Amino acid sequence: MSAAPDDVTSLSATGPASAGAGVFTTTHWSVVLEAQGESPAAQEALENLCRTYWRPIYSFVRRQGTKPEEAKDITQGFFALILERKDFQSVRQEKGRLRSFLLASLKHFMANERRDAATIKRGGGRTLIPLHGIESYDSGEFDRSDMLSADLLYDRRWAFTVLDRVFARLREESQGSASAPLLERLNTLLSDEPDRPSQAEIAREFGMTENAVKQAFHRLRQRYRQLLREEVAHTVATPAEIEDELRALIAALRS
Repeated sequence: MSAAPDDVTSLSATGPASAGAGVFTTTHWSVVLEAQGESPAAQEALENLCRTYWRPIYSFVRRQGTKPEEAKDITQGFFALILERKDFQSVRQEKGRLRSFLLASLKHFMANERRDAATIKRGGGRTLIPLHGIESYDSGEFDRSDMLSADLLYDRRWAFTVLDRVFARLREESQGSASAPLLERLNTLLSDEPDRPSQAEIAREFGMTENAVKQAFHRLRQRYRQLLREEVAHTVATPAEIEDELRALIAALRS
């Protein structure tokens, strides 16, 4: 499921600065950078980020013409290197954004890997990052994205990863509530699927007035936008970079 363009675009350069600053105080990437990877909290945050971003990394590796099994080894080896490193000063050169840092680091890692094939076995062959559903992911992703360069495919997978996390949080928040079925149905309105239902159809389905559905959807969109900003904020070093990353996300979805 992907976000409707209007819902995402409206976030770009329109959200209040205070909102960006407010969600920024507990972000994963700023914790990693501040502690330089030394504290347990920084290590946990880094591991969480790595588990989240295997799809963009794996997609980039595969787009280089790498076979699936080798791509899995390279992806695991790359994350092993990231989890072991303690010096993140180079992040400043990438404007403090996790997305840019990971891609620059991956390109460097792959260049070294070509010179030393043993690099991909870093970590003793342990499965550091669970690559969930990689077979089904491989079967469709690259057929649909044949025209994208490796860099664009990386950014597109990053954008969808962010959106997937937002929708997962929306579903988690609604679990156990009396309105959970309605919210799950309203979630479909946030997608760009051609067969998504209309608000009138949802109103009939739940025995509600169309105005009541419209108000519920308005509240859901507000929460969706807030969560999207929070997810993006988790991947940058300063609040000033949130808007630029939102614009990058929009561009990636439109690619």
